[in-house]
Amino acid sequence: MIPLRAHSVLAVSLSAADVAGIAVLVALLALVVLAAVRLARKKRAAAPPAAPGEREALPPRGVPAAPPPRPAEKVRPAEWKRLAPEEHAAEEARRKEEYRRRKEEERADKERRRLEREEEARRAEEERRRLEREAEEAAARAREEERRRVEAEAGRTLAAGLEKTRGGFMSRLNALFGGTQAVDEGVLAEMEEVLFTADIGVKTATRLLETARERVRRKELSDPAKLKAALREEIARIVSLDGALDGAEELAVGPARPHVVMVVGVNGAGKTTTIGKLAAKVRARGHSVLLGAGDTFRAAAGEQLEIWAERVGAPVVRGKDGSDPASVCFEAAKKGATDGVDVVICDTAGRLHTKAPLMEELRKVKRVIDKAVAGAPHEVLLVLDATNGQNAIAQARQFHEALGVTGIVLTKLDGTAKGGVVIGICDELKLPVRYVGVGEKVADLRPFSPREFVDALFA
Repeated sequence: MIPLRAHSVLAVSLSAADVAGIAVLVALLALVVLAAVRLARKKRAAAPPAAPGEREALPPRGVPAAPPPRPAEKVRPAEWKRLAPEEHAAEEARRKEEYRRRKEEERADKERRRLEREEEARRAEEERRRLEREAEEAAARAREEERRRVEAEAGRTLAAGLEKTRGGFMSRLNALFGGTQAVDEGVLAEMEEVLFTADIGVKTATRLLETARERVRRKELSDPAKLKAALREEIARIVSLDGALDGAEELAVGPARPHVVMVVGVNGAGKTTTIGKLAAKVRARGHSVLLGAGDTFRAAAGEQLEIWAERVGAPVVRGKDGSDPASVCFEAAKKGATDGVDVVICDTAGRLHTKAPLMEELRKVKRVIDKAVAGAPHEVLLVLDATNGQNAIAQARQFHEALGVTGIVLTKLDGTAKGGVVIGICDELKLPVRYVGVGEKVADLRPFSPREFVDALFA
């Protein structure tokens, strides 16, 4: 029988051996499992992918499952060395796919930017064309407006205004001068008949004939062409007041402020309309204007002048209908002096030159204006209707004797063949013609130019 102590030692010894054996077995088992795992990985890597719906084979019981696939993230170089061959292949495929996707995104981004540039260029081109089209349209409108403005400002030419006059006595003179016969008494007699029916006045016609006869006697005018040239030269001398007038003579605004202009004439000559056009011209030259509605007797004269005043942007002084014209002109001149206006234009009631009391009323108006502004009126303009012919010369003589007319405005020249009245007025009264009216527009009140008048008359 084994003693108890020996039995204990044996038990302990057996336990250590068992432990060692167990350890060896566990190590062998671990190696087997690791080998099985690696074998399974190689088989999965080499095996074809499972068909859709086909269940993936499970590892044998007791064999641990394969680790889940590595997420699709960039593998660091240090980790790359620790990857298995199949993991190398998967990572390479992932990188290639990522590169392809990035290139595709870059290509799509380039294409998008190209399309955006093309769209931007297209819009810029459309905007440029639109601006060019608008600029061309604006330029066309500006040219049209400028053309209309020029036409409005230019008005009718003096030649157009004298068309009927050229068709009257001037056409007969041209027919006479167009012949080839020598200038003799018969030619002079025909010229005398034409001139005495031309409304230039008896005195002026006689003077022109005497001058022509004297030069014919001196053998200076041997043919009709020379006679025509001599007549033209003499008319130019007359209408220029012996050379005192050269170019167009507009209303001169002197240094006195206000510069007062008194406008007179018979009823129907066109005084109020002339005042409105004259105010527009003075305003266009940069002067301030005030109008005095001194024609208090003619119905609607004040309203007509107010319309012109509003049109040209000038204030107007007006009295009651039938009130004293002198008082209205006095107030206008006084207001012009108080307000510092450059030019005051006073309308007056139409007066028949043959009525002494009415002409005396005009003298009163002139005296009263002088009381309002010392030395005024600085200009007395007489408005004459060209259609009155020689009667206009008689009117000019009477008004000049009563008021001391400083200038003539000849209206309605385009509506008559009696344009020769200009020659008679300049010759008999030695008064300058300031303006001639050849139409309805403001620009049709044209400054009178002796040279232009003669050229238009003999055109």
